[in-house]
Amino acid sequence: MIKTRILKYTVIYTEEPEGGFTVTVPSLPGCVTYGKDLKKASDMAKEAINLYLESLKAHKESIPTESKSFIGSIDLEFPYTHA
Repeated sequence: MIKTRILKYTVIYTEEPEGGFTVTVPSLPGCVTYGKDLKKASDMAKEAINLYLESLKAHKESIPTESKSFIGSIDLEFPYTHA
């Protein structure tokens, strides 16, 4: 019998100027994908995460969790000039 567990990962969707969304997974360095809309981007992210975790398992590496991760924001004043 195969045991499973639920893993939860934060994903960041970035809307691209040419359309669609790039998706990154901060807890999985290098895990990046793209979808032409949010549904496709979400589906692609699930697939990318699964492949990433399968690779870690195959190489007997530990599976990262987000227990010590969080999302924050920084306000920054930055001088600029109008053209």
